[in-house]
Amino acid sequence: MSTTRYFTDPDQLAAAMAAAAARVGPATEQAVRHEALLLQHLIQAAASGRPGPNVITGRYRASWQTQVFPHGNGATAIVGTFAPQGRRLELGFYGADSLGRVYAQPPFPHVAPALAVIRPRFAERIGTAAMEALA
Repeated sequence: MSTTRYFTDPDQLAAAMAAAAARVGPATEQAVRHEALLLQHLIQAAASGRPGPNVITGRYRASWQTQVFPHGNGATAIVGTFAPQGRRLELGFYGADSLGRVYAQPPFPHVAPALAVIRPRFAERIGTAAMEALA
Protein backbone atom coordinates (compact mmCIF):
# COMPACT_ATOMS: atom_id res chain seq x y z
CA MET A 1 0.00 0.00 0.00
CA SER A 2 1.43 3.36 -1.03
CA THR A 3 1.42 6.32 1.34
CA THR A 4 2.01 8.86 -1.42
CA ARG A 5 -0.23 11.91 -1.12
CA TYR A 6 -1.05 14.16 -4.02
CA PHE A 7 -2.01 17.79 -3.57
CA THR A 8 -4.07 19.74 -6.03
CA ASP A 9 -3.99 22.92 -3.98
CA PRO A 10 -0.57 24.66 -3.72
CA ASP A 11 -1.48 25.99 -0.27
CA GLN A 12 -2.08 22.45 1.01
CA LEU A 13 1.26 21.36 -0.45
CA ALA A 14 3.04 24.32 1.17
CA ALA A 15 1.42 23.59 4.53
CA ALA A 16 2.36 19.89 4.32
CA MET A 17 5.95 20.77 3.42
CA ALA A 18 6.20 23.27 6.29
CA ALA A 19 4.84 20.70 8.74
CA ALA A 20 7.33 18.08 7.52
CA ALA A 21 10.22 20.53 7.69
CA ALA A 22 9.29 21.39 11.28
CA ARG A 23 9.63 17.69 12.20
CA VAL A 24 13.10 17.23 10.66
CA GLY A 25 15.02 19.31 13.23
CA PRO A 26 13.71 17.52 16.33
CA ALA A 27 14.04 14.10 14.68
CA THR A 28 17.66 14.64 13.69
CA GLU A 29 18.41 16.19 17.11
CA GLN A 30 17.07 13.05 18.77
CA ALA A 31 19.20 10.85 16.49
CA VAL A 32 22.33 12.93 17.14
CA ARG A 33 21.69 12.81 20.90
CA HIS A 34 21.25 9.02 20.79
CA GLU A 35 24.44 8.45 18.80
CA ALA A 36 26.43 10.85 21.00
CA LEU A 37 25.31 9.09 24.17
CA LEU A 38 26.14 5.75 22.58
CA LEU A 39 29.61 7.09 21.72
CA GLN A 40 30.09 8.25 25.32
CA HIS A 41 29.06 4.82 26.59
CA LEU A 42 31.46 3.05 24.20
CA ILE A 43 34.34 5.34 25.22
CA GLN A 44 33.64 4.75 28.90
CA ALA A 45 33.46 1.00 28.34
CA ALA A 46 36.76 1.02 26.42
CA ALA A 47 38.33 3.12 29.22
CA SER A 48 37.62 0.30 31.65
CA GLY A 49 40.82 -1.72 31.35
CA ARG A 50 43.00 -3.18 28.65
CA PRO A 51 43.40 -2.58 25.78
CA GLY A 52 42.30 0.86 27.04
CA PRO A 53 43.53 2.51 30.22
CA ASN A 54 43.31 0.67 33.52
CA VAL A 55 40.70 1.77 36.03
CA ILE A 56 42.07 2.85 39.37
CA THR A 57 39.44 5.17 40.85
CA GLY A 58 36.88 5.43 38.04
CA ARG A 59 37.12 9.26 38.01
CA TYR A 60 38.55 9.40 34.50
CA ARG A 61 35.80 7.19 33.10
CA ALA A 62 33.16 9.26 34.91
CA SER A 63 34.65 12.51 33.55
CA TRP A 64 33.30 11.87 30.04
CA GLN A 65 30.33 14.07 29.16
CA THR A 66 27.99 14.64 26.26
CA GLN A 67 26.57 18.02 25.32
CA VAL A 68 24.00 18.41 22.55
CA PHE A 69 23.31 21.79 20.96
CA PRO A 70 20.11 21.90 18.87
CA HIS A 71 19.96 24.19 15.87
CA GLY A 72 17.62 24.77 12.95
CA ASN A 73 17.66 21.44 11.15
CA GLY A 74 19.36 19.18 13.65
CA ALA A 75 21.99 19.33 16.34
CA THR A 76 25.68 19.30 17.11
CA ALA A 77 27.04 17.03 19.82
CA ILE A 78 30.29 17.23 21.74
CA VAL A 79 31.53 14.16 23.56
CA GLY A 80 34.62 14.78 25.64
CA THR A 81 36.45 15.09 28.91
CA PHE A 82 38.29 17.86 30.69
CA ALA A 83 40.46 15.30 32.50
CA PRO A 84 44.09 16.27 31.94
CA GLN A 85 45.20 12.69 31.26
CA GLY A 86 42.71 12.13 28.42
CA ARG A 87 44.99 13.05 25.53
CA ARG A 88 47.97 11.16 26.96
CA LEU A 89 45.92 8.03 27.57
CA GLU A 90 44.54 8.03 24.03
CA LEU A 91 47.71 8.98 22.15
CA GLY A 92 50.53 8.08 24.53
CA PHE A 93 53.33 10.39 25.59
CA TYR A 94 57.06 10.09 25.10
CA GLY A 95 59.42 12.76 26.34
CA ALA A 96 59.72 15.32 29.10
CA ASP A 97 56.75 17.22 30.46
CA SER A 98 56.74 20.86 31.60
CA LEU A 99 58.15 19.84 34.99
CA GLY A 100 61.05 17.94 33.45
CA ARG A 101 59.73 14.47 34.22
CA VAL A 102 60.46 11.95 31.46
CA TYR A 103 57.77 9.55 30.29
CA ALA A 104 57.54 6.61 27.93
CA GLN A 105 53.80 6.05 28.17
CA PRO A 106 52.29 3.94 25.39
CA PRO A 107 48.87 4.83 23.99
CA PHE A 108 45.77 3.14 25.36
CA PRO A 109 43.20 3.96 22.66
CA HIS A 110 39.63 4.15 23.82
CA VAL A 111 38.19 7.04 21.79
CA ALA A 112 39.33 5.90 18.32
CA PRO A 113 37.87 2.38 18.72
CA ALA A 114 34.54 3.85 19.88
CA LEU A 115 34.47 6.22 16.89
CA ALA A 116 35.20 3.30 14.57
CA VAL A 117 32.04 1.59 15.84
CA ILE A 118 29.82 4.70 15.51
CA ARG A 119 31.13 6.21 12.27
CA PRO A 120 29.83 3.66 9.71
CA ARG A 121 26.20 3.96 10.75
CA PHE A 122 26.02 7.56 11.95
CA ALA A 123 25.10 9.16 8.61
CA GLU A 124 22.61 6.38 7.93
CA ARG A 125 20.96 6.94 11.32
CA ILE A 126 20.63 10.69 10.72
CA GLY A 127 19.28 10.12 7.21
CA THR A 128 16.75 7.58 8.46
CA ALA A 129 15.56 9.98 11.18
CA ALA A 130 15.09 12.76 8.63
CA MET A 131 13.24 10.50 6.18
CA GLU A 132 10.93 9.24 8.91
CA ALA A 133 10.16 12.83 9.91
CA LEU A 134 9.27 13.67 6.31
CA ALA A 135 7.06 10.61 5.83
